[in-house]
Amino acid sequence: MAKTARDPALAHALDLLERLPLVDGHNDLPWVIHSDDQVKGDVAAWDPSRVHQGHDTDLPRMREGKVSAQWWAAFLPTDSPQPGRTTLELIDIVIRLTEGYPETFLPARKASDIARAKAAGKIASFIAVEGGVGLENSLSPLRVWHAAGARLMTLCHNETLDWVDSATDAPRHGGLTAFGRQVVLELNRLGMIVDCAHVSHDVMRQVLDITRAPTVWSHSNAFSLCNHPRNVPDDVLDRVKANGGIVMATFVPTFINQAMRDWYRAFCDPWGKAMHLTPAREKEVLAAAGPMPGGTLDQLVVHIEYLAARAGLAHVGIGSDFFGGRTPDGLEHVGRFPHLLAALIRKGWGDDAIAAIASRNFVRVFRAVERVGRDLRKSELPRVGRVEDFDR
Repeated sequence: MAKTARDPALAHALDLLERLPLVDGHNDLPWVIHSDDQVKGDVAAWDPSRVHQGHDTDLPRMREGKVSAQWWAAFLPTDSPQPGRTTLELIDIVIRLTEGYPETFLPARKASDIARAKAAGKIASFIAVEGGVGLENSLSPLRVWHAAGARLMTLCHNETLDWVDSATDAPRHGGLTAFGRQVVLELNRLGMIVDCAHVSHDVMRQVLDITRAPTVWSHSNAFSLCNHPRNVPDDVLDRVKANGGIVMATFVPTFINQAMRDWYRAFCDPWGKAMHLTPAREKEVLAAAGPMPGGTLDQLVVHIEYLAARAGLAHVGIGSDFFGGRTPDGLEHVGRFPHLLAALIRKGWGDDAIAAIASRNFVRVFRAVERVGRDLRKSELPRVGRVEDFDR
C-alpha cells in the first residue's frame, strides 16, 4: 500500500479499475493446462486458485490485476494429429475452468456480460478458438463451437492452412481461398468475432474487403515499430477506423522491441517461426547472438500510442497473450495490468482514454458484431460444405 501511495499514477489506475472493466483479449492458460504432463487437462488438479510462480496466470493474480473480462484461447498447435477433437478438449477446459470457480468467473457469451460481471465482482469468462485447423476444412464445426459458447475465432495460428495464409509461414493462396471467405462470412452470420491476429497481411486486407462486421486483432502490435510479420502494417491500420474494428496491443517481447525481433531471427525460419534446434546448435546460435535484448512496458506504451495515433483512439485495446513465455519487464504476469494503465496516465492519458482502451472500445466492437449477426441470421441460411466444395 505504501508503494502505491508513493505512485500517484498507479493509485489512479487502481481507482479507475474499481469502477471500469478491464478486458484482456487473449490468454493461453487452457493450453498450459492441456499440455501439462502431470495434470493432462485436469483443471482442478492444476488448481488455478493458487499462485503458480512458474507461470504468469492464476486467479489470485487475476484479481490483483483487476481483470474484468478474459478471453481464453482454445489454442492448439497446427500439427495436432486430431485437431477437431483437441479443439473441443480446449473448449471443455475453458468451460470447466469457468464452472469450477463460480465465485470468480461468470460464464460469458454476450458483450453485456462484461458489465454484468463487473457489477457482480466477477470476471467474465469468454471462449475464443485460436486457429481454424480444428475445422478440418468444414464449415459445420463453426456452429458447434458457437453453440458451445465460442464468440471469437482466430483464423489460423503460425502455419498456413488449406484455406488461409499465416503471417509466419509460406503463403500458398495469396490470402484467403473461396472456402476461407465462406468462413469469414459464416462467422459474421453467427455473430462471432473474426480475429486476424495470426493471418498474413494480405489476408488482413482481404478480410477487411469482405467482412460485414468489425474485425479484431486480439494480440498484435504496430509493424512500423517492430517488423515482425504478426504485427499490423500501416495500410491496414489506416482501414481499421472505417471497419470499426480494434487492434489489441500485445505483450510479446518479439512483437514489441525491434532489437528483440532482430536478435530472435537467428532462432527462426525465414517466416518468423521458432526452429527446433539441437542443444548443440542452440548453444552455438546463443553464443553468436549475444545477450537477449528483451522488451519493456515502456516500449509497449510506444506501440499503443502509435496505434491510437494511426488508427484512432477508439480502435485500440489490450490483448496480453500471457501463456508462460517471455514477458516484458514490468508486465511479468496478469497482476501487472494496472501498471500498464499507470504508464499511460504518466504519458498524459485522461480517464476517458483509459476507459476506451481498457474496455469501452472492445465492448463497442463486440456489440456491433452481435448486431450484424442478428440481422444476417434473418436473411441468410447457415453455410455448409467442405473446402473441396469451394476450392476446386
